[in-house]
Amino acid sequence: MAGKPTSAPGTGILLVTANVGSLFEDPENLQKTWLREFYQTVNSHKPHFLALHCQEVGGKNYEESMTHVDSFVKELLSSDAMKEYNRARVYLDENYKSKEHFTALGSCYFIHESLKNIHHFDFKAKKFKKVLGKEIYSDTLESTPMLEKEKFPQDYFPECKWSRKGFIRTRWLLADCAFDLVNIHLFHDASNLVAWEKSPSVYSGTRQKALGYVLDRITDQRNEKVPYFLFGDFNFRLDSKQVIESLCSSATMQTVRATDTNEVDKVIFREMDNDRKVVLQLEKKLFSYVNQNVFRDNNGTPLLEFDKELSVFKERLHELEISFPPSYPYSEDHNEGKQYMNTRCPAWCDRILMSASAKDLVAKPDGEDKSISYDNIGPNVCMGDHKPVFLSFRITTGTGKPNANKHKCCVLQ
Repeated sequence: MAGKPTSAPGTGILLVTANVGSLFEDPENLQKTWLREFYQTVNSHKPHFLALHCQEVGGKNYEESMTHVDSFVKELLSSDAMKEYNRARVYLDENYKSKEHFTALGSCYFIHESLKNIHHFDFKAKKFKKVLGKEIYSDTLESTPMLEKEKFPQDYFPECKWSRKGFIRTRWLLADCAFDLVNIHLFHDASNLVAWEKSPSVYSGTRQKALGYVLDRITDQRNEKVPYFLFGDFNFRLDSKQVIESLCSSATMQTVRATDTNEVDKVIFREMDNDRKVVLQLEKKLFSYVNQNVFRDNNGTPLLEFDKELSVFKERLHELEISFPPSYPYSEDHNEGKQYMNTRCPAWCDRILMSASAKDLVAKPDGEDKSISYDNIGPNVCMGDHKPVFLSFRITTGTGKPNANKHKCCVLQ
């Protein structure tokens, strides 16, 4: 099914990010659909090198669900759709008993048989090593020299409570070009009521701090600086205060307080006339807006003006133009492919970002390269609460020079 990569010039790269937690809550209904859509994307773009970054591996009930993870990975490695990818590296953080290390991240890399020369960096030996065969690493990734894995420092976590947030970094050398791939999962919004109290929200500040930490770590002096791609679940949200003010500009607001604590428990926005119809009801884990089409029409892109969290990093991180709907929170009902859950304001949580030097690898100066695609997977079917997001592009041999030339001295065949 995958077929041979196209004969277009350059090396085809496909980067995919997917928060796969839902797949392990309801594997019977979701995994087959998810894999079918994933394979179709691979077949459509026919990459030489495929990187799949997963978050929430094992789902919320990971103690019971890790067996489903193993079967999911085995299917990926042995399916007919992937049979021409004869080399693979799979890194799964499954060691949930270690609270200070567990991130539930999974980084999977597949190399097509037609790609003759690809090397993977050993961070301990400071050498690139040729990739041969298929290998799976799990449990204690801390001792695996082919990656760097970190959980954020505990004081970064809201209320200093451990959750599965951190990053995994790998480094690759192909087509004379070295680059880093970073799988990342940042902090979510714990309460819609807190998120809309001020602009920007307290949660966006926590994410900003953690993302800055990652950028500093992957560009420090320990290793040679190379172009980098960060893709994962950034949990970026629309500016809640501003988007609610926009959606409810002509509505009146009613605040409901809890009888025992007198804290705000619910906020209800009603139309001034029209029988005072409810426009939006907001609770800690409820965001029920009267017209979900706002988030789907024109792929929701008019709402991108409220997507502001990346702007803080505009000198360090770049992104191609978004032309797909918010990637979260979709219904987990396998019969509903386009419906959002009424739990959070839909947002572009799942992203593929890059350094300026990485963007130079992707975007050609004339802007005419039709092989570049930044989109979601499975737009019309249920893929879980997150739609996977992908970036497909081609690297022309020599594009990374002089980037790669200085690495050739440290390649182990």
